[in-house]
Amino acid sequence: MTGRTPRSRDGELLLARISEAAGRERIGRRLATYPGAVRTARPWRAAVAVLCRVTHRAPRAARDARLDLYEHGMTVALNGRIHVVRYATTSVLQDNPDTTRTYTVTDVEGRRLVLHDGSQRGPAGIRARVGFRDARQWGPEVQRAVTAARLPRALAALDRGERLAFGGIWLTGERVGSGRVSAPWPSVQRIAVRDGFVALKTAGTWHTLDAAVSEIPNFFVLRALAERLRTDPTV
Repeated sequence: MTGRTPRSRDGELLLARISEAAGRERIGRRLATYPGAVRTARPWRAAVAVLCRVTHRAPRAARDARLDLYEHGMTVALNGRIHVVRYATTSVLQDNPDTTRTYTVTDVEGRRLVLHDGSQRGPAGIRARVGFRDARQWGPEVQRAVTAARLPRALAALDRGERLAFGGIWLTGERVGSGRVSAPWPSVQRIAVRDGFVALKTAGTWHTLDAAVSEIPNFFVLRALAERLRTDPTV
């Protein structure tokens, strides 16, 4: 559910800064807002260092955090700073796109931000992280928007005969592969994530590629490309 715009003085000032940043980067009209929420993390997860991961101890961090989705990007308000992410240029990473609601995105200045599912709270006394509520809503919307922004350009590049790379996976208009494994698109029955790696199914057999899905930027764009190319060789 989209959060209500804060009516406090601090909230109004934050909204003004967000609107200014969004206008400066020309990411269009605001579509939805999701407030920050404290989410508890297991001790072993809290100990893992991730570049620019946002970790907080105080509940105030959740109150000050805010995620706003726009037509062509999003803003992330954290620790008094407004980050702007543009769908057409961002890189999005996930540990497992089928199950994980944690997204690592790159803002317009090249900084990496980890956006968590903040809809669940655990017992008190455990180190907390700031996430954003309703990840089941904003997560798929981010995927959809990035795909809509990136897919046409990728298809146009393939039509020009270019070779595209998604992490350790390469593809052309005729084939897809990684390492020593490659296959023509007409023989690809399915592309999926198996045990954390990308796998191709050809002639009824699964072939695991040398590509961990957690290291593949915009895997959902790759998946959309694969579906188009394997079902329509004229694309």
